Amino acid sequence: MSEALAQSKLYTEEDYYNLPENVRADLIDGQIYYHAAPSRTHQKILGFLFNHISNHINSKKGSCEVYPAPFAVKLFAEDDKTVVEPDISVICDPNKLTDRGCTGAPDWIIEIISPSTASHDYIYKLNLYAKAGVREYWIVDPDNKKIFVYHLEQADFKADCYTFQDKIKANIYDNLSIDFKELSL
Repeated sequence: MSEALAQSKLYTEEDYYNLPENVRADLIDGQIYYHAAPSRTHQKILGFLFNHISNHINSKKGSCEVYPAPFAVKLFAEDDKTVVEPDISVICDPNKLTDRGCTGAPDWIIEIISPSTASHDYIYKLNLYAKAGVREYWIVDPDNKKIFVYHLEQADFKADCYTFQDKIKANIYDNLSIDFKELSL
């Protein structure tokens, strides 16, 4: 994600939805942050995670839904200046789903970082997601082969750190674990 381009005005949700369809961006506090095209590795990890989560939900006939980017998430219903596109969003409350995406905090968000997005995902989005009420936040770091799992319902924001050799339990489900050893890059 690039830094917000020099912008002289605050943009709104409507400006965000009027961006060309092929443009990926986050609107945060009225500033537009454009995303670079994802790498092949990013997309492979995204597909791996999406398939595991989706297959689990479907096999258990669960009520949650999983969406890969691009999928618009308006974290705060009253805030028309913040709409984000997490790499993966899991929403368990169907009342949050709209034709445009999700209004309100997803239960689980996963971001797959690149060098250009790292500080944004580790600092700004972590705080934004916690404030919005996201229950679980995973940051997947392909370069360092690490996964940081934040349980945002806890007050301290301490991350559990895993590697691509670990099996990680998703806390929002009793019986979903993702074995990163199955991921072949």
